[in-house]
Order: sequence, then C-alpha cells, then structure tokens
Amino acid sequence: MVRLPGRADCHPGPMEQSPQICWQMMAAQCGGGEKTFHIVSPLLESLPLSRAAGTQVYMKLENVQPTGSFKIRGVGRLCQEAARKGCRHFVCSSGGNAGMAAAYAARKLGLPVTVVVPSSTGPSTVRRLEELGATVEIYGKVWDEANQRSLELAQNEGWASIHPFDHPLLWQGHASLVLELKDVLDTKPDAIVLAVGGGGLLAGVVAGLQQVGWLDVPIIAAETWGAHSFHATLKAGHLVTLPDITSVAKCLGAKTVSERALQCAQEIQIISEVVEDAEAVRAVERFLDDERMLVQPACGAALALLYSGRLQQLQREGRLGIPLGHVVLVVCGGSSMTAALLQDLKNQVGLE
Repeated sequence: MVRLPGRADCHPGPMEQSPQICWQMMAAQCGGGEKTFHIVSPLLESLPLSRAAGTQVYMKLENVQPTGSFKIRGVGRLCQEAARKGCRHFVCSSGGNAGMAAAYAARKLGLPVTVVVPSSTGPSTVRRLEELGATVEIYGKVWDEANQRSLELAQNEGWASIHPFDHPLLWQGHASLVLELKDVLDTKPDAIVLAVGGGGLLAGVVAGLQQVGWLDVPIIAAETWGAHSFHATLKAGHLVTLPDITSVAKCLGAKTVSERALQCAQEIQIISEVVEDAEAVRAVERFLDDERMLVQPACGAALALLYSGRLQQLQREGRLGIPLGHVVLVVCGGSSMTAALLQDLKNQVGLE
C-alpha cells in the first residue's frame, strides 16, 4: 500500500490551525509543477436557462472534460501524487465518473488501475472503463460497499487508493474550476449552483472561493431525494448515513458525505435544495433540447433548480440576494449518459 498524505497529516500547531488552512498548506506542498490532465473548460452563457431562472446564467461545462466530468481535475492530481510516491497500481471505487478519471490518469501515467463499481453501474460504463484499460470489479449494491472492497485491495503492496471525493488533493484539484472563473468573469458571480454527491466538488469549489477571496458567494447545492445525504447532514448538524440509495441519480449515491462537506457549510453560505427524481430527469431532457448536451441525472438536479424557478423562490424567502446579477451553473458531467439510458430513466420515474 502506498501512503498518500491526508488529513491525518494535519497536526494543530502552536497557532491551532483550522482544518481548511491545514489541508490547503499540505496540498500546496504536493505535486506542484506537473502538467494537468484536465482542460480549461468553457464558460458559456445560456439564454434558455437565463430565461427560466430570471437572471443571467453561465454554464461551466465540465461535461467536456477528457473523461466527461469534473472528476479528472482532482483525481488526476491525486494519481500524479500517488505515482510520484511510488505507486505501481491504482484502485478506485466509483459509480462511474471517478473511475473514468482514474482510468484516464492511469493510462496517461502508464500504470494499471482497478475500478470497483457497485452492481447498479450500467454496462456501458463498465465497457468504457475497460476500453480505457481498467480492470473492473463489480462488488456490492451501492458505492459504499464497493468502497470497502477498494480499501481492501489498496492494502496490496505498491497499490494506492484513489478516493472519489474525500481527499485534500482532490479538493485542491477541483478548486482550479473557480480559479478559471476568476480569470474570465468581470465580476464575481452572485451564486454558484452545483450538485452534491459525496462532497468532493463542493469542497473543491469552497477551496477555490477561499483562494480567490470570494467568501461571500453563496453555493446552492442540489441533490435528489433518496441520495440526499448532504441535506440530511446539514439538517442534523452532524454526519448522517442514509439507509440506502433509492434515487436514480446514482452518481450522487454516497450514503454518507465527507466530513469536509459539513465543515464547508460552516465556512461559506451553502443553501441545500433537494428535488424529486422526476424533476431531475425532466431537466436533463429539457437541457438536451435547449443546449444540445446530454448530462447525467446528478447534473439534472442542479438544472432542475433553475428550470423550476427555485432561485426566485429563494429570493422571495430572503435566502438569496435581490437582484441577482449572474450565477454560474457547474455542468458537472455526462460521461455515462446515452439516449437509451435517458429513455430508461424516464420510464423509471413515470415520465413516459
């Protein structure tokens, strides 16, 4: 097993460093100077989303990353650090997107990778992982069970575990998304809308906001009922484990979010919103018509907030500023989506 630096390496010093300062310092010491595996993704205005949301909406198109999602930002960086530490074999647990990123990074680095996926993973995703050179093992019904198997495999000599959402280097990699926004926007956004699964993207965006000094930019975090572990955690004030993942948005399927996700809510204003599966799938179909891009139901959860007028409702409730100048939607990914899968999802949620 190759040991990567993590939160356990953060020891409070004489000044009692806060957790976020500690992991930022640790991440800054790791993997600097290497060429990244992700691209600077486009930032485009969406007229249909702007009309629906009642404010100017910019889309950060992470679905055009080499692996089809934002995951390559953080996973790529973590894989590079593991290789630098002497890793000879990566292992990653994933419902799809993180595994795709790990397989892509492993191929670039010339190293083997095993991706452990739950049985809910579609055959097209498994096929694409194998086409990238990954060894795929199907284990358990949900991601949490696949992750336990991944951790067992990581005990092998020379293997390194690539966590899909809970590691400081992942968050630092994902933070690059906000740095790109800072480079192209004339003014900071009035809100950032994104989907939350295990909390990796959320933690990365918070890290980016802290780095560029946009501490007053609220995040609107979207989930679907049945995969709403972050919403349940915020409501309880402590980590909550869902009994099962019942949502069709399998990429949001972590029964427990990372501890860092809960910490983020204490550092930045985060508004947690939950939508029905049918709303998310309907939003995916509408987005395909509007912008000619097919994304996953996880992204559909964030899209549903814009299409349904939820931003205007939050303004009426006094939870969002009035007026809103512009907001950024993180189009997080669509690597596993096909026309056939969209039709199947519509059938599952009763839209056909």
